[in-house]
Amino acid sequence: MSLQFQPLVSLKPFNSFGVDVKARLFAEAHSDQDVREALAYAGSHALPLLVIGGGSNLLLTADIDALVLRMATRGIQIVTDDGERVVIEAQAGEPWHPFVLQTLAQGLSGLENLSLIPGTVGAAPMQNIGAYGVEIKDVFAGLTALDRHSGELRDFNLAECSFGYRDSLFKQQPGRWLILRVRFALSRVERLHLEYGPVRQRLSEQGIEQPTASDVSQAICSIRSEKLPDPAVLGNAGSFFKNPLVPAAQVAQLKRQYPDVVAYPQADGQMKLAAGWLIERAGWKGFREGDAGVHKLQALVLVNYGGATGGELLDLAQRIQRDIAERFHVELEMEPNRY
Repeated sequence: MSLQFQPLVSLKPFNSFGVDVKARLFAEAHSDQDVREALAYAGSHALPLLVIGGGSNLLLTADIDALVLRMATRGIQIVTDDGERVVIEAQAGEPWHPFVLQTLAQGLSGLENLSLIPGTVGAAPMQNIGAYGVEIKDVFAGLTALDRHSGELRDFNLAECSFGYRDSLFKQQPGRWLILRVRFALSRVERLHLEYGPVRQRLSEQGIEQPTASDVSQAICSIRSEKLPDPAVLGNAGSFFKNPLVPAAQVAQLKRQYPDVVAYPQADGQMKLAAGWLIERAGWKGFREGDAGVHKLQALVLVNYGGATGGELLDLAQRIQRDIAERFHVELEMEPNRY
């Protein structure tokens, strides 16, 4: 057995909130065989198995009585290339943003709007990550996952993943599928998505009239750096709450009391409310209690100022949920997975 199991390992370096909890056992997978060994070990020792990637979508509230397996597999390869459309595959443990930069360096566009999102490639389809008008589903070409129940490998196409807003089959069936590698359909012909005003404005400020995909990536990196704290400096998991989807009639009712409410129409007739606006309007932006707080520049982001526990952060999140429900009759849903 090549996999190295370590007892009572602190997970502080492996979650972007920087919460200090311990794993009963910890191991890192560098191959499919490592993954199978971890599954076999957990099964034979009646241990739960928790698989993590970059730890950027986790809120750990207690010590983890399980085998924690960190996906550290690496590798990027071109699967098909017809001169314009290029399908590229990346292993689950590849860090997301460096992967995006590598595709751009190869002259491939499609992922530029998803620049500077923390985490790993394998975690991206779980949440159907998205930003500035682009989601994983828009560039998805397939993935390979291991069925933890049967031990079989399965390839998934777009329709089989049931992608939704920050949702997927893999999130809906926790503990069933372990994503090993993901394929993306990118293009040598740039078709830029510049619908979001801040992106166009930043490019204009930089005097860029005919942007490239790399220009868009750099603009988005600068915008995100200004709005969102660096987890290496201030513990956080990015946007902590989903933007709630509500009926148009509810938004119309809210507008009568709050004319400046921020909401976006959706294809199905619903409206997507800006959770950050709701939280800021309720007065939570910049709130701090002990070392748990809400970021002073972005109300969607909960932060750990150093010594907050996962329980304290969860308590703060639940207080915000209750307040928003009472004030606006809107239910906020947390994005991070909680353990």
